[in-house]
Amino acid sequence: MRYLTAGESHGPQLTTIIEGLPAGMPITADDINEQLARRQKGHGRGRRMQIEKDQVFIGSGIRHGLTLGSPVTLVVENNDWKHWTKIMGSEPISEEEEEDIKRKITRPRPGHADLNGGIKYGHRDLRNVLERSSARETTVRVAAGAAAKKLLSLLGIEIASHVLEIGGVKANPAPYTSIKELQEVTEASTVRCFDSSVEQEMKDAIDLAKKNGDSIGGIVEVVVEGMPAGVGSYVHYDRKLDAKLAAAIVSINAFKGVEIGIGFEAAHRFGSEVHDEIAYNEESGYYRKTNRLGGFEGGMTSGMPIIVRGVMKPIPTLYKPLKSVDIDSKEVFTASVERSDSCAVPAAAVVAEAAVAWELAAAIVEQFPSDRFDQLAAYLESYRKETREF
Repeated sequence: MRYLTAGESHGPQLTTIIEGLPAGMPITADDINEQLARRQKGHGRGRRMQIEKDQVFIGSGIRHGLTLGSPVTLVVENNDWKHWTKIMGSEPISEEEEEDIKRKITRPRPGHADLNGGIKYGHRDLRNVLERSSARETTVRVAAGAAAKKLLSLLGIEIASHVLEIGGVKANPAPYTSIKELQEVTEASTVRCFDSSVEQEMKDAIDLAKKNGDSIGGIVEVVVEGMPAGVGSYVHYDRKLDAKLAAAIVSINAFKGVEIGIGFEAAHRFGSEVHDEIAYNEESGYYRKTNRLGGFEGGMTSGMPIIVRGVMKPIPTLYKPLKSVDIDSKEVFTASVERSDSCAVPAAAVVAEAAVAWELAAAIVEQFPSDRFDQLAAYLESYRKETREF
């Protein structure tokens, strides 16, 4: 299973083409739009979220609410395109028009792709870089993830995300009893935090950063329940599922670190305090008495809940911009300012959820017969029974 995204931040639309969804899987535009709406929420989002109301158009691969087995095309139009038709149009422009409408950018922003991308592709107008490197692209990553989440849900696998930290404000450990409870509480929170006692403090930190023309980052966590044991591989490095999840998280804009289970805390503990003892009962089969390894052993799922955390740096576009160098004059200037958020951590949790969902769904489709959804569901149920009786 794979997907490709296309589109620029201020272009006419964003598109993803998904290949490999099993035929006969129930899915509608509402399933995708629900996830797109979740991505647009969150305290600290910028004015762009007031302009856009992301809705998907299904262009291919789904008929009468069921996948066909052929590539699925999902399109999200940019409502702001009407203000950028000349600046971002595909047709050539004259030299006379260039100064008036092109809005050429020659001042790269520290921490963004602007300068490196310009060097790589030879762009003297850095708008050619920033339009694609924008986090607006995550819109259709969430759309692809919505399809993956639907597949997982139909197979009895549930996924949720929440915020653990924003700008140094940390949530207190507050155990939830189920994925459903985690989803219900965090969906009602504007910072997507399970711990309501720190919600206002997180919002205050975001507001202060915005007032100062600055930005702040944080830590998000994705939790998955229902994954069967043995998905992934220990045989080759590039088939280890935990490695694929780590790569998926760090591939999200502004993410700079990832942990699975207790993560870096394992470096400070003895082995007896890290590894999870194995137990067995006839009802559920093998299980672990603890889950410090976050649902993975040897690059494969253990059947325990999957716990993945990602670290998001502060967004590099600042209204109090840092110093930079103009690529034409080589003079020092304050960096260009593009419309941005002071904090996108709550929204980034939804993107991380989509990224994790995609990798898990892709691993299941790769490992089990998956041309038809009914066959996949039946095979997975049989496999779960085998693992309980192993």
